[in-house]
Amino acid sequence: MIHSRSKTIINQTQSLFYQCINYIQFQHKHTFSPNKNRPKTRTTKPRRNQRPPHRDANSKPRKDPIPFVTDLKEIRDPDDALSLFYEYHQMGSKHDYPSYASLIYKLARARDFDAVETVLGYILDYNVRCKEIIFMALMQHYGKAGLVDKAIEVFHRMTSFDCVRTLQSLNTLLNVLVENDRLDDAKKMFDGSNKMGFRLNSITFNILIKGWLERKEWDEACRLFDEMLERKVQPSVVTYNSLIGFLCRNGDVEKAKGLLEDMIRKGKYPNAVTYALLMEGLCLQGEYDEAKKMMFDMAYRGCKPKLVNFGVLMSDLGKRGKIEEAKYILSEMKKRWYKPDVVTYNIFINYLCKEGRVAEAYKVFIEMQVGGCEANAATYRMMVDGFCRVEDFEGGLKVLSAMLTSQHCPRLETFCCLISGLLKREKIDEACFVLEEMEKRKMRFDLKAWEALVRDACVEDDECAYRLVDELICAL
Repeated sequence: MIHSRSKTIINQTQSLFYQCINYIQFQHKHTFSPNKNRPKTRTTKPRRNQRPPHRDANSKPRKDPIPFVTDLKEIRDPDDALSLFYEYHQMGSKHDYPSYASLIYKLARARDFDAVETVLGYILDYNVRCKEIIFMALMQHYGKAGLVDKAIEVFHRMTSFDCVRTLQSLNTLLNVLVENDRLDDAKKMFDGSNKMGFRLNSITFNILIKGWLERKEWDEACRLFDEMLERKVQPSVVTYNSLIGFLCRNGDVEKAKGLLEDMIRKGKYPNAVTYALLMEGLCLQGEYDEAKKMMFDMAYRGCKPKLVNFGVLMSDLGKRGKIEEAKYILSEMKKRWYKPDVVTYNIFINYLCKEGRVAEAYKVFIEMQVGGCEANAATYRMMVDGFCRVEDFEGGLKVLSAMLTSQHCPRLETFCCLISGLLKREKIDEACFVLEEMEKRKMRFDLKAWEALVRDACVEDDECAYRLVDELICAL
């Protein structure tokens, strides 16, 4: 139990933590740190309402690398990205569509939508002709940020940018609406598509069917499927897969099999995903052997098994703790000249870590990369979390360093667990390194997380807390 002096230390440390964080936030908002490789032609940041020169809309596309776009790729902070845009303007560079598009992509990914609107204003002022794809991407970013109304606004504004709006844009917007649970709005757009001059395709129907199925509205999805046929829009394999997947997830595998046969009769041949969905349904019912048999039988129907089918079997084995059998499946894949991808490896690594066999998971983690399969963010996260789970925090730190070098980032909970573990091991320098990396990515703990960290730092030794505060002040 922490005695009264330790509690006083915790309160003092909390206050210092927040003073540090508030100071850093203030500095980030009010100072500008130019990129070391950037042309240094100014000492103050230009205002956003400054108008850069533009290149004629009819100018020929450049084949050589664009210096601005090349430098922009190295920028992380969205304010720095816009500043770089102005710097090139001050040096006399004329920005054309590739420069504007690259900047909008960068700002949208960073969710600096005020800056995006500023750049769109420049595009309008200088009559820069834009391609449809940039507006589609912008709608998707607004959707991911939950700003659905802004996505709708972009769709309606596209024509003012001298951009022809096609069915692709409508499909993009419909998908954004469905993914944000705005199915009623999606239906209105769908119903009004004819007035906008669009001829709907299977992708349009698939998006709406997906929305109804996510709401578990099977009858509505079937009604839309019938409407496809009435309009002479041919259902695609994706259409059937959506319906089959829903039935399998809800335990009606026999009905899903009937839909499969109907699909084949109508000349639509199932793909590996179709069979994977049916296999998942069988596994959910505890019929692993039937699922395995289906994977080998599908070849006789002219559909060669793919990695996704092996992945279904590995996932089911992993869930049931049958790691050795899952390992055998992975070995069989290699014998059959299937090269496992990162998703397949992630399935195996995930269940190894959940079983506490992190050393084996790390061995697979290394083997996959030596074999030419690059780890993704999910791989690194599973490995760091796995090491934390078995309290091997030094091992977790090693993977974290590789993860950050690969431009990936763990979850906030992982950072907290790792720092807490390092503090318990009195690895103060390492804990501060992790905190520094968090701050670089503008990730910060809440009050409860700080309380837990300070408690870990001073349970056994009061001086440890003082040292932690000193190190944090120096590091931050």
